[in-house]
Amino acid sequence: MKIAAVCQSGLGSSFMIQMNIDSVLKAENVDTDNIEVTHFDTGGMNVNAADYFFLGSDLAEQASDLPQEKVFVLKSIIDKDELTVKLNELLDREGIKHD
Repeated sequence: MKIAAVCQSGLGSSFMIQMNIDSVLKAENVDTDNIEVTHFDTGGMNVNAADYFFLGSDLAEQASDLPQEKVFVLKSIIDKDELTVKLNELLDREGIKHD
């Protein structure tokens, strides 16, 4: 499974979201052998780029052409609690064991 963190430029915000996703996966004791977490800019956001996309609410409109079940819009890109809830939702959907 490939998870992409997305921001406008593909540098700061998306990298921070990527690091937070990695941190949550570790905290949830998820086996990440089959999970790739990456980050890129909105220009690289297409249906074939990743299985799931995490992005800030300011970019939600730019993801409107993607299947909505693949998109997780974060109200706050720095809120780890919100990210944990949404990531656990994804893990449950995929049947991936976590704490």
